[in-house]
Amino acid sequence: MAARQIRGPVAKFPVDISARAGCLPHAGGRAQNGPVTIELGLIPAPSRLEWAGGYGLFTGVVRTRLDPSLRPEAYRLTVSADGAEIVGGDEAGVFWGRQTLRQIQGPDAFRRAPIAREPVTVPYVTVHDEPRFAWRGFMLDVARHFLPKEDLMRYVDLLAAHKLNVFHLHLTDDQGWRVEIERYPRLTDVGAWRPRTRMGWGEPAIWEERPHGGFYTKDDLREIVAYAGERHITVVPEIDIPGHSQAAIAAYPELGNTDVIDTTALEVWTEWGKSPNVLAPTDAVLRFYEGVLEEVLEVFPSLFIHIGGDECLKGQWRESPTAQARIRELGLKDENGLQSWLIGHFDRWLAERGRRLIGWDEILEGGLAEGAAVACWRWYTGGIAAAEAGHDVVMCPQQEVYLDHVQSHDAREPVPFGWVHTLEDVYRFEPVPPRLAGTAHAARVIGTQANLWTEVVESRGRVDYQAFPRLVAFAEVAWSDLPAPDERDFDDFERRMNAAHYARLDALGVAYRPPDGPRPWQQRPGIPGRPHHKPRRTWRMA
Repeated sequence: MAARQIRGPVAKFPVDISARAGCLPHAGGRAQNGPVTIELGLIPAPSRLEWAGGYGLFTGVVRTRLDPSLRPEAYRLTVSADGAEIVGGDEAGVFWGRQTLRQIQGPDAFRRAPIAREPVTVPYVTVHDEPRFAWRGFMLDVARHFLPKEDLMRYVDLLAAHKLNVFHLHLTDDQGWRVEIERYPRLTDVGAWRPRTRMGWGEPAIWEERPHGGFYTKDDLREIVAYAGERHITVVPEIDIPGHSQAAIAAYPELGNTDVIDTTALEVWTEWGKSPNVLAPTDAVLRFYEGVLEEVLEVFPSLFIHIGGDECLKGQWRESPTAQARIRELGLKDENGLQSWLIGHFDRWLAERGRRLIGWDEILEGGLAEGAAVACWRWYTGGIAAAEAGHDVVMCPQQEVYLDHVQSHDAREPVPFGWVHTLEDVYRFEPVPPRLAGTAHAARVIGTQANLWTEVVESRGRVDYQAFPRLVAFAEVAWSDLPAPDERDFDDFERRMNAAHYARLDALGVAYRPPDGPRPWQQRPGIPGRPHHKPRRTWRMA
C-alpha cells in the first residue's frame, strides 16, 4: 500500500481517519459505532508523517544509525512489525527520534517504570523531522527562589521530552548567589542567603520572616551538566554583571562603589526589582570576576556564557569619582559607554578561551562588543538592531514568552504578574519579526527562548504551573516549521493537547495549569501580584 503523507501539524487522512499529527484508526478492534482510533497527538508537530496502513504490537526493538546526509538534529523514525528504526543526522537527532517514539507508544511511556503487562499497539508510521531553530531554550531563575538540584534534573527531563535543547540557569542576582566559587567562599557563605523574602510583589507588602537560600556545589552543577549532556541539552550559566549584583557586594563589599556608599552595610537584597547597588568599574572587580568565570568555565563546557548586562542602574557611577575618572581615562562618552567597555572586556576574555559572550539586550547600549550575542527580552527592538548589525540573536521578548506572567484574566490566577499570556498567545509567538523576515538578517536569529523569573514563583509546583502547558506551545514554535502566527491552527494544537499531551504531563507528574483554570490548591489567595495595566505589544508591531 502506498504511504499516505501528512504535512505540518494537521494531518489529512481520507474517509474515517481524522489525523491530527495524527489520529489513526486502530486495526485491532472496532467500537460498536465505528473503528477504534489511536490519537498520536505528536508535539512538537513533525515535518512529515507517513502511515502505510498497518498496526501491531510494538516489539520493543529499536535500531539506530547515523546518516550524514540529514541535517544536525534531524531524524527519520520508522515503526514497523520489526520494531523501530531511528536514523539521525547526529546523535542528537537519534535522541529526538526516541522522544517521538515515546509519544507513539502512549502516555504510559513517560512513566518512570512500565505499568502495562502487555505490549502496546502502535501504528506503522514513518516520521521525518528536523528543528526550525538550533537554540530552543528555557531560562529558569534560581537566584530569586532557590530550587534543589533534583528539581533542575527533573526539568532537564521535561525539556528533553519537548525537544528543547538549551537550559539557561540564572545563577546570580541581587537576592542570591547560587554557584560555588572556591576561591571566593563568601559568595555562598554570605551571598546565598537572605534574611527574609517578600511574598508576591504587590501592596501591602507581605513578608516571610525566615531566611531563604541555598546554592549548588561545583560537583552538583557538573552532575546537572552531564545529565543534560546525555540528553543533548546544553546548560548555559548566567553570572550577572555589572547590575543585579548586590548579593556579591554583600559578600565582598569592595566590589561595590565604596566612594559613594558604605557597602559594608549592605546585605543580600530582600526586595524585588532593580537594586541601585552595582559593581564598581575597577581593575580589581575585573580580576575578581575573571576568577569567578575561570571556575565557571571549568564546570560548564557550553560555547555561550551569559553575563547578564541588564537593568544596570547608573546612579552610583554618576556620583562615583572612581567611575568618572575611568570614563575620562578611557575617553568614553558616558556611563552607558562604561558598561559597554566592561562588557567588551569580558567578551574578549571569553573569546580568548574559546567561548562566546551572550547578554540581555541592554548590552547594546553604548555599543555592542564585537563577538557578543544578544538575548532580546525588551520586545523585538534590540534583537532587530543586533541582527542587522551582524550579531547572533536569541529572541525571548517579555511581551510574548515570559512564563512568570499571568496566564489568564481569571481572578483565581495565583499572584498575577505582568501581561496576560494565554496558551494561544504563546502558540502564536513568532521569533522572527516582520522586519527581519525574508531578509539575510533573519539567519542571525539563531533561536528562541522562554524565560521564567521566580520573584513570585517560590516552589517546584509554582514553576510547573507557570511553565506548563505554555512551554509545550513554545516548544512547538521553536521546533516546528509553522505557518505565520495568524494562520496557525490553534484548535488542532488544543486537540492534540487534550487527546494525548495532558496525559503525558500527568504521567510525568507535572502540576500544570488545567485548561479550565487553577485547581484550589494552585491558587494563592491574599498574596498580591503586580499585573501590567498597559497594552501588550506583539510580533505584528515589530
